Amino acid sequence: MQELEIKIIHINVDDIRAKIKEANLEMVKMENQTNNIYDFPDKRLEKSRGYARIRIVEDLKNKCTRVYMTTKKLLSQDKYKIMEENEVVISDSNAGHQIFLALGLKQNKCIKKYRESYKYKNSLIEIDIHDKSYCPFPYLEIESTKEEEIEEVAKLLGYTMADTTSETLTEILKKEG
Repeated sequence: MQELEIKIIHINVDDIRAKIKEANLEMVKMENQTNNIYDFPDKRLEKSRGYARIRIVEDLKNKCTRVYMTTKKLLSQDKYKIMEENEVVISDSNAGHQIFLALGLKQNKCIKKYRESYKYKNSLIEIDIHDKSYCPFPYLEIESTKEEEIEEVAKLLGYTMADTTSETLTEILKKEG
């Protein structure tokens, strides 16, 4: 699957929630995530703009836990970040960890965050709040398969496309210093 994605960084979470409420958008996710990121020792996934991940999701809305095993690869980063994503639900994070290790990958990061997601037509609006030691500011991700919807969502929330970035969070954090 391919997704178009942009970020809007340094958001005011209360302001965004108020605009989402005013637009009467449905909350589809409220979760705590633990994202374990893997790569080969030679960093070949990172060098080819990709990664492997095991995401443990504590679903606060539905009171359950799910585990996803994912690979992602950056395809384009012009106006939008376009990723190829392959993902499967697994029953046990340790089994996924052992599979990645057996393939020769090593875990190199563990990233924790809180995420709220709202649906707008065929798009997702995601408020991400990371552990401050990893990312000290909240941000929005807008994901869609349709360019025009990304622009509609940005406008709905009081932003223009000039306020957005297609950079990865890693790139943003490097620039922020």
